Amino acid sequence: MASRKTSSLSLFFFLSLLAFNALSILAGKSYYDVLQVAKGASDDQIKRAYRKLALKYHPDKNQGNEEANKRFAEINNAYEVLTDREKRSIYDRYGEEGLKQHASSGGRGAGMNIQDIFNNFFGGGQAEEEEERIPKGDDVVVELHATLEDLYMGGSLKVWREKNVLKPAPGKRRCNCRNEVYHRQIAPGMFQQMTEEVCEQCPNVKYVREGYFITVDIEKGMQDGQEVMFYEDGEPKIDGEAGDLKFKIQTAPHDRFRRDGNDLHTTVTISLVQALVGFEKTIKHLDEHLVDISSKKITVPKEVRKFKGEGMPLYSSMKKGDLYITFEVLFPTSLTEDQKTKIKAILT
Repeated sequence: MASRKTSSLSLFFFLSLLAFNALSILAGKSYYDVLQVAKGASDDQIKRAYRKLALKYHPDKNQGNEEANKRFAEINNAYEVLTDREKRSIYDRYGEEGLKQHASSGGRGAGMNIQDIFNNFFGGGQAEEEEERIPKGDDVVVELHATLEDLYMGGSLKVWREKNVLKPAPGKRRCNCRNEVYHRQIAPGMFQQMTEEVCEQCPNVKYVREGYFITVDIEKGMQDGQEVMFYEDGEPKIDGEAGDLKFKIQTAPHDRFRRDGNDLHTTVTISLVQALVGFEKTIKHLDEHLVDISSKKITVPKEVRKFKGEGMPLYSSMKKGDLYITFEVLFPTSLTEDQKTKIKAILT
């Protein structure tokens, strides 16, 4: 009886972890998304992605930037888990809750602070941003149209990606070729320097086309031309590393607003009566909050008014641009003689 109860509790715990993992994946970015690598990324790919991201978001390079500091912490946390074989296995099966349960039951928890992880990787102190001299495949640049709503509030897009992947193939191939210098005797006491290409024999490989979805995070305030990078997800290179996949952000056309840098522009139509005597009116913003654009003054056709702080958020900042509204005045298409007489009496 006790054995059956224990088995039921174990099953309940397992199902709970799976459910929590599914919810956590839906709720936020996975550690793989944080490091911008695929779930099956190798240790070397994870390390190279960490190097580039850690240098980009290091607090010394982003002083006073809270968003960059937050990203730096996320990057280090993801790196610590994904480079530990045991933790990575638990995370892949049960998510972050599984890691917490593992640590609370006596397993290894998060034992290093952020600076320790960075210093261990770069050898302490300020790391030099050096690129390894490894043959690299071509970068792939994709223009990605993001909605104004996503650029205003932040969001994500799922993009289908197809690329060549290296797979094992029958046979051997020449690899790691290099020029070696040797000397050949051509006469007594006379030698000639020669160069010869020397290669090794490696397992053969072939290109196979594969497809999968990539989640591209759109951050608040991203500008046109700004790039979201996925390291080593570009074109592969035999005996080298793959190029990078770059999504170049472009603002998609919107039916109500037009973006100009950090500012927004829109047009509002009012009646002739409203233009003359004033009006009370609100418009719905991109996040559906209401902006009061009421006026007690006379509004002339094509008049532009500025609403401070109602524009786009500035990237990695708490500030916002401005909203500019152009007012169009809707004139009546016809008037009766009596109406004309009354208008003349009022305006003269």
